[in-house]
Amino acid sequence: MELNSQYQQRWWVLASLAFGILAVGLDMTILNLALPIMAQDMHATNAELQWFVDAYNLVFAALLLPMGMLGDRIGRKRMLLAGLLVFGAASLACAYAASPWELITARVFLGLGASLIVPLSMAVIPVMFAEKERPKAIAVWMMANAVGIPLGPILGGWLLNNYWWGSVFIINLPLVIVAITAVFFLLPETRSEERRPVDLPGVLISSSGLIGLTYGVIEAGERGWDDVIALASVLAGMLLLLWFIVYQARTPHPLVDPSLFRSRSFAGGTWIGSIISFALFGVLFALPQYLQAVLEMDALSAGLRLLPLVIGLLIGTPISDALQSRFGTRTAIVIGSVLLGIGLAMGSATDLSTGYGFTSIWISAVGLGIGLALPAAMDEAVSALTPERSGVGSALLMAMRQVGGTLGVAILGAVLSAGYRNHLNPDEWPAETAEMAQRNLSSGLAAARQIGSDSLVHSAKTSFVGGMAYMLRVCAGAAVVGIVFAFCVLRARPVKSKNATTSLEAKE
Repeated sequence: MELNSQYQQRWWVLASLAFGILAVGLDMTILNLALPIMAQDMHATNAELQWFVDAYNLVFAALLLPMGMLGDRIGRKRMLLAGLLVFGAASLACAYAASPWELITARVFLGLGASLIVPLSMAVIPVMFAEKERPKAIAVWMMANAVGIPLGPILGGWLLNNYWWGSVFIINLPLVIVAITAVFFLLPETRSEERRPVDLPGVLISSSGLIGLTYGVIEAGERGWDDVIALASVLAGMLLLLWFIVYQARTPHPLVDPSLFRSRSFAGGTWIGSIISFALFGVLFALPQYLQAVLEMDALSAGLRLLPLVIGLLIGTPISDALQSRFGTRTAIVIGSVLLGIGLAMGSATDLSTGYGFTSIWISAVGLGIGLALPAAMDEAVSALTPERSGVGSALLMAMRQVGGTLGVAILGAVLSAGYRNHLNPDEWPAETAEMAQRNLSSGLAAARQIGSDSLVHSAKTSFVGGMAYMLRVCAGAAVVGIVFAFCVLRARPVKSKNATTSLEAKE
C-alpha cells in the first residue's frame, strides 16, 4: 500500500527529476561561454581548455551503460540519489577549482554523476507510467533535457555579465537540491527482479568503444578528419561497438537484451533521436558564432536571441503528445521532421542582409520540429523496454543520442569550416594574414583588425555565412533521412489504450 501511495506522486517525482535533467542539459553548453575567461584566470593552455570539455564527455559516454546496469541491479532510486549527490558535489568543486587539473578532475566526477542521472531518470518512466501516460511523461523529460541545451548560453551570458565564471557551475546546486529532496521522499525504489551475473566483458567492450568513438570524433573536430589519431580512434571505437553487438548476441548473460537490437521500435526511435540530436547540436554550434561574430552581439544578447528555439520546443512538445495519442508516434515524428527540415532549409538561405528577424523565424521552426519529433522518437524507443531492463536500455538509448550529438558538432563543424575556407580568397591579403584568416571566423576578424581591413571583415563574415548555409543543408538532409527512416522502419501505432496499467500497478 505504501508503494501505491508513492506511485500516486509519480508526476511530482517526474517534475523533480526534470530539475536534475535540466542541470545536465545546461552543463552541456553553458561552459563554452566561460572558457575564454577561465583561460585567463587559470592560465590554461588550449589542450587544458579542450580537456575541460572532453573530460566530462568521455566519462559520460563511457559509463552510461554500466551505470544503467547498476541501477537495474542495485536500485534506481538509490543510484539516482548517488548520481545527484555526485553531480552536486562536482559542480561545487568545479566552481572553486584553483587550477586546470582540479577543474578537469571535478569535470570527470561531473560526467560520472550525469551518467547516473540521465539514463536512470528515464528508466523510471516505463516502470511508473502506463502506456497511455508515457508519451506525456517522456515529453516532460525531453523538454527538461532539450530546453537546457539552448538555455545554457542565455543563462551563462547573464551569469558571466554579473558574476564570476564559477557561477555557471553554482547554478546547478539549487536544481540538484530540489531533485534530491523530491526523489528521496517521493520516488519508490524499483529494481530488476532478474539476478544475472555481471557481463564484465560487455561493460569493458562497450565503454572502450564509446570512449574511442567519442574521443576520435572530438579530435577530428579539433584537428580535421585527415588526422591519423582521430581516424584510428573512430575506427577502433566503431569496431569495438560492432564487436559488442555480436558478443551480446552470443553471451548467455548479456549486458543489453539482444532483442533490442532486433526491435524495430527501439532501433527506429533510437536512430531517429540520434539524427535529430545530430542536427540540433550542429545548429547550436553555428548559431552562437553567427549571432556574436557576424551580427556582433555580446554573449547575453546572443543567448537571448536563441529564445525562439526554446519557445518552439516548449510549444511543440505538448502538441507531440496530442498527435501521438490520436495518430501514433510515427505521425508526430514525420510532421516534426518535416518542420525541422523546412526550418533548416530556410536557414540555409541566410546571408549578410537577412538579419535576425529572418533567423528568428527559421530557428522557431527548428525548435517546433524538434519539440514534435524528438519526444515521439524517444517514446517509440522506450516502448520496447521492459521494466526489468529499463536502466540499461535507457542508457543505450542515451549513449546513441550522445554519439549523435558529438558527431553533429564534429562533422557539421568540419562542413562549416570547409565552407568558410572555400569562400575566402586568400590571394587578396598578405600570406601571414591570409593563413590566420583561414583558421576560423574569430581568427579572420582578428586578422582584419590587425591590418585594419574592412574588406577582410566583410569577406570573413560572408564566408562564415556561406559555410553555415552548407552546414544547414546537411542538417536538412539529415531530417529527410529521419523521415524516410520513420516510414521504412516504424509501424503506425494505435491510439493508447485507456486501460493500460503500469508495472507498479501490476505488482500491487
